[in-house]
Amino acid sequence: MKIAVDAMGGDHAPGEIVRGAVEAAREYRQKIILVGDQEKIMLGLGQSPPEQIEVFHAPEVIAMGEHPAVAVRKKKQSSIVQAVRLVREGEAVAVVSAGSTGAAMAASLLGLGRIQGIDRPAIASILPRNGGATLLIDAGANVDCKPQHLLQFAIMGSLYAEKILGIPSPRVGLLNVGEEETKGNELTLAAFPLLRQAKNINFTGNVEGRDIFAGTVDVVVCDGFVGNIVLKAGEGLAIALLKMFKEEVTRSWLAKMGTALATSAFRCFEKRIDYAEYGGAPLLGVNGVSIICHGSSTARAIKNAIKRAREAVEAGLVDAIKSNVENTAEVQKVGIN
Repeated sequence: MKIAVDAMGGDHAPGEIVRGAVEAAREYRQKIILVGDQEKIMLGLGQSPPEQIEVFHAPEVIAMGEHPAVAVRKKKQSSIVQAVRLVREGEAVAVVSAGSTGAAMAASLLGLGRIQGIDRPAIASILPRNGGATLLIDAGANVDCKPQHLLQFAIMGSLYAEKILGIPSPRVGLLNVGEEETKGNELTLAAFPLLRQAKNINFTGNVEGRDIFAGTVDVVVCDGFVGNIVLKAGEGLAIALLKMFKEEVTRSWLAKMGTALATSAFRCFEKRIDYAEYGGAPLLGVNGVSIICHGSSTARAIKNAIKRAREAVEAGLVDAIKSNVENTAEVQKVGIN
């Protein structure tokens, strides 16, 4: 089982990407194909790379500023397009990329295709919360959605929470401006009855923004416009809180002493809110495993993303989504009509 890694995608490519792949190969004994500029990759691997790693040369790179769909069609020899091709042709079982999110999505969608019954693939991001983590779906793939899309997101997010995060019968909530069934915009009002009728998800009703981090539900469903704002606001708040805390502990010698005594607890807290701990976000709904990482991913983030990719393959996530979407076909027709 080999995992294809886009070695040229990300702010710190190929250095951090290669280091993360090396760490994953050594720690998990995972076979990895590093896709990208062979000379640069070999330079990063050094004299004695792990035997689990092989290199596939791809001379082109899709930059962050390029139009995703256009670039994917134009640059056939780019690292992300070739990495996805390896999955499509069975040379690898999953793809991991920290490059342009749009390019990774376009390459995965065009190269792997959609699962039958899924209209729009969605990004599922893990957010820390009290006592665990909450899965947010969609986190930015689809800014305009229809009610049946939210139902599909709910099904895929629930399966991911169950099979990868290990949460039995995950509680699913629809993100809204109030808990009452009668609140919301046209999209959420129409989506609510679809989610309630679905028999293969544990839908608990509407949830508000504060519930995301309170542990009220395990999966939060929303359109990609709202989801991406929630995600970015959460990241910004975490960074701001850490910065404010560090500023406060340097104001007096007493605060410094207290912080020194609580160093272990502070490090655990910092680790819990670090995106690198979760590796990357799966693009659910494509006919294969595709993990999209943060653009500024470090080696640790890449290592953990590779781990997530392997878990998704071993859990049979794609096949589980296929069967569950088929079982909800009649409910979806209500949303379309």
